[in-house]
Amino acid sequence: MELDNPTPEDLQRKLYFLMEQLQHMAGELPPKYQMRLPYELLSGLANSLLNDTIFEIVKGLMEIQHVTEKHLFQQRLQLINQQQIEIQQVLSNIRVDDEKESVKQSLFQKHREELKQQDMKLVMQLDQKVADQQSILEKAGVPGFYVTNNPMDIQVQMRLCDFIIRLSKMEVPR
Repeated sequence: MELDNPTPEDLQRKLYFLMEQLQHMAGELPPKYQMRLPYELLSGLANSLLNDTIFEIVKGLMEIQHVTEKHLFQQRLQLINQQQIEIQQVLSNIRVDDEKESVKQSLFQKHREELKQQDMKLVMQLDQKVADQQSILEKAGVPGFYVTNNPMDIQVQMRLCDFIIRLSKMEVPR
């Protein structure tokens, strides 16, 4: 979605196109989101998207998020793998079956707690990543973005990001 040395008419055409697409996308959302996307917000978003920089920022943030999620998932799998190795090592050194069951239960309990702690850390890291993204988009002047942990506001911001990504893949009519 790029215009080389756009004329005022090109920019106007692009703005109308963006606005029409945003209104259409917003209209497809459930009413609880539609009411949080007033005309003024969509119009401001369309204006901010006249500069292709916003598309690049959102694409970059999306790539960073995918890499981060993959990395955090790998950390989780690594912990689970370490726990399985620990179970095998500990149980291989125990000869009495009754004792094995008791040790196995306590290991499972310990591992469940470790995994819960690990998951809480991962969620905190993801929450921080969301706040970083919100801050970057707010500083870039993208309407609708500000740092918040309100789940409904985050859902609306996710829809706006989806709109931006979908628009970045469209061809602007000339």
